[in-house]
Amino acid sequence: MAPNRKKLMLPKTLARAGWDLLATRDDIEAVPYPIDIANADLHPLLHDVHGIALAATPFSDPELTAAPQLKVVARIGVGFDAVDLPALTRRRVPLLTVGIANSVTVAETALFFMLTLARRGAALDAMVRKDQWWEKFRALPVDLFEKTVLIVGFGRIGTRIARRCLGMEMTVLVYDPYVRSEAIRAAGCEPVSDLDAALPRADFLTLHCPKNPETLGIINAARLQRMKPTAFLVNTARGGIVDEPALHAALSSGKLAGAGLDVFVKEPVPADHPLLSLPNVMVSPHIAGGSVESVDRMAVAAVRNLLSVLDGAPIRENVVNKEALD
Repeated sequence: MAPNRKKLMLPKTLARAGWDLLATRDDIEAVPYPIDIANADLHPLLHDVHGIALAATPFSDPELTAAPQLKVVARIGVGFDAVDLPALTRRRVPLLTVGIANSVTVAETALFFMLTLARRGAALDAMVRKDQWWEKFRALPVDLFEKTVLIVGFGRIGTRIARRCLGMEMTVLVYDPYVRSEAIRAAGCEPVSDLDAALPRADFLTLHCPKNPETLGIINAARLQRMKPTAFLVNTARGGIVDEPALHAALSSGKLAGAGLDVFVKEPVPADHPLLSLPNVMVSPHIAGGSVESVDRMAVAAVRNLLSVLDGAPIRENVVNKEALD
């Protein structure tokens, strides 16, 4: 590599829009790597890398030690629970996420789960295919109209699902201790400061908070018991925010009507996972933020994030650990 060129490593799965953006830069060498690469195999490749974009690859002190020239890490997404943020900060390496590039997509997925669960989409489809036409009257769908949704987390995604639920003429409750009540009210929603008190009111609970020590297991057995037996839970945030054994117990015992899950504690989720055996559970493979359009937006945002740091003008609103820039 020429002395003045900078080397970036990017997953082979990065959308073409990201690679096309890099093609305009003669001072950048872009190197693809497999998305499922083991960290031990990644280490030898990091010795002369200046920036890396991560999909699901964990990144911590061993990777930083293997990358002495590293200046920036970018996530192709908004979650960063697999990245050791304190380790990056100690070495003054900023971590950037893609901002709002996939926020609309996740919000649409959450609404899709809510609608499909309420309208019994999978069950009704199966009735037609199995010649069970008249079974439709045994358990009718329910409306979202005039129902109450409780949104946990009122950031880039939570604010967007709120708008969509308001458009469905729902009552929208918001629990987020880090957002001012005035801002929540200004968005047409009702702020709630006590999650336990709000849960019995909810017909739908949708989670849009980051995974961290404060939110790990925030929806546990006790809180699931507080919910209506007719309520639905949707998790498009991160596995571990919901206690999976407790959720299975609530769903299988009739204490909760159904759940839509895009994320699990262990991913890929094992085929024999107990939740997958329940008919009132909808699942998807951690793809809530993925669409034809969003993967292009995320690829471009991730590449721009990397280049901004190397060019000396970091996109500060996308930097998670801003203290690394100081």
